[in-house]
Amino acid sequence: MADDFKPTITYDDFDKLDFRVAEIENVEEIKGADKLYKLTINLGSETRTICAGIKQFYSESDLKGRKIIVLANLAPRMLKGIESKGMLLAASNEDHTNVILLAPESDIEPGSKIS
Repeated sequence: MADDFKPTITYDDFDKLDFRVAEIENVEEIKGADKLYKLTINLGSETRTICAGIKQFYSESDLKGRKIIVLANLAPRMLKGIESKGMLLAASNEDHTNVILLAPESDIEPGSKIS
């Protein structure tokens, strides 16, 4: 196991992170992107677009309807001309040949808080 941990943060830093359950409503190819999908996600009170570099690990049909965990309060970022408003959470081995999405263990409503 690699020992490349990031610097320690305080509880106050952690408390600023807003993790939520989201349901993937739509998955789209992004022109000119080998790794990215454009995902439309339902966060309960709103629908958002996020871009995710998981194309080589998941098909569109694998993703649609799936519940995932997202960081909902990440500052928006432009990726391939698309404004991504959040980030999904995934685990990856060291060489990124195996990636799995983090998801709730059982069914729960979109927008549910992770704490």
